[in-house]
Amino acid sequence: MGLLQRFADPAIGKHLLRDEGEVIVDEVGHHWIVYTLPVIEVVGAVALLCATPFVALGMAWVPMLLALAVALHALWQALSEHMDRFVVTNMRVFRVQGVLGQQVATMPLSRILDITVTKPLQGRLLGYGHFVFESAAQEQGLRDIRYVARPDQRDLAIQRVVARAGLRPSVN
Repeated sequence: MGLLQRFADPAIGKHLLRDEGEVIVDEVGHHWIVYTLPVIEVVGAVALLCATPFVALGMAWVPMLLALAVALHALWQALSEHMDRFVVTNMRVFRVQGVLGQQVATMPLSRILDITVTKPLQGRLLGYGHFVFESAAQEQGLRDIRYVARPDQRDLAIQRVVARAGLRPSVN
């Protein structure tokens, strides 16, 4: 595995309890809307580069350096969003975050007391929402999952997994 691929892959599989029969039910990345600001930043970096010929020769390095800084910030933001994954398995939910270092927050299905799905107006129009998980321990790493694509389907998938695990009565 190459160096770039190592930092661009959240490697969800290594966190599974395969010996215990754990399988992924749903792996949730962020909705495309989270990438709009990095794209705008890249457009700004290109605009700065296009301005370079119109700057005095001795100062041409300034817009080039600014363009590089803005482009690197955009890359970092996009990579950070890409590496933030929420995973639902047949046994638990967990979240993997981080680019250079990784943080993994885990909650067994039995500890999920309530899930609130919030869909702001723009989220309803564009197809995203935010999850708020309530548990007895209030684990901060799993409490708020923002910008989830297809939130209603994802919520139903979690409810099905919880019901199949026998933790809540299933609805016929």
